[in-house]
Amino acid sequence: MEGRAPTIRTALVQLAASDDPAANLPVTRDAITRAALEGARLVATPEVTNCVSASRSHQREVLRREEDDETLAALRDDAARHGLWLLVGSLALKTGEERFANRSFLISPAGEIEARYDKIHMFDVAISESETYRESDGFRPGDRAVLAETPFARIGLTICYDLRFPHLYRALAQAGAEVLTVPAAFSPVSGAAHWHALLRARAIECGAWVLAPAQTGTHAAARGKQRQTYGHALAVSPWGEVVAEAGEAPGVLAFDMDMGAVAEARGRIPSLSHDRPYDGPESGSESEPKSGPGAA
Repeated sequence: MEGRAPTIRTALVQLAASDDPAANLPVTRDAITRAALEGARLVATPEVTNCVSASRSHQREVLRREEDDETLAALRDDAARHGLWLLVGSLALKTGEERFANRSFLISPAGEIEARYDKIHMFDVAISESETYRESDGFRPGDRAVLAETPFARIGLTICYDLRFPHLYRALAQAGAEVLTVPAAFSPVSGAAHWHALLRARAIECGAWVLAPAQTGTHAAARGKQRQTYGHALAVSPWGEVVAEAGEAPGVLAFDMDMGAVAEARGRIPSLSHDRPYDGPESGSESEPKSGPGAA
C-alpha cells in the first residue's frame, strides 16, 4: 500500500466486564477515550466486550441482535467521534436462532462496520474437574475466515480459542494479513501455561503483528457462576518479541506498531512461501497393523 504511515499508534483495552451490558458500556467507552487521548489511531477491545456470562438464561434476557445492540451503536459513534479504527474484539449477540453469535467488528473512523467475523472454533473443554466449558451449547460457530483492508495494514480477524488452530492464521497471512487480532477471555489456568507461547508462535509463524486485548480478573455476575480470566493483554511483533503487556489490571496499553517489521521478518525467514505438498499420514485405522490370515 503506497503512502501509508510506517507506524501506527495502537492501544489494547483490558476489561473486567460483568454480565450487565449497560454497566460495561461506559467503562469501555472511557477506555477508548483514554486510548484516543494517548494518540491511538487503532484501538482493540477484548472478546465479549459487552457481557461476560456463564448463564444462558441471563444471556437470553440481556443480549440483543446486532441491529438493536446498544453497545455496538455507541462504539460506532465513538470511533467516528475520535476518528480512529476500532476493533470491537467481540460482542455476544442474538441471532434469531437458538444459539448466539460471538462476533468481532472492525469499525472505520467514519463509524462504519468494515468487517464482521464470527468465531469459528468453540471452546468446548474440561480444563479441570471444577472448570469446564461448552461454548457450542450457547454459541453457533462461524464458518468463514475474514481479512479486512485498512489504509495501514491488512487485518486478519480471529477470537480467543481460534489461537490453538495455526492453519487459520497461516491462511490469513498467506492471503495478505499483516496484523492478526486475537481478542480473548482466556482461562487463568490455560493462560498461565499457554497464552504467551501461543501468541508468540502465531506471530513468528506468520511474520505478522499479533494484537491480543483481553478480559481479566473475576467478572461480576448477577446470575450464574462468576468467571475468571487471565488478562495479560499482549502485543507481539512479527519477530516474536513482546512489545507491550498489560498484566492483570484493567486498563489501556498503548504502543507504536511498526508496519515495516512485517516485511523485515518475512524477508529474513520467508516460510509463508515455502509450503511443500506431501502425502499422508494415513488415518489411524488404516495405519494400524492388520490381523487375521496373511498378517505378519
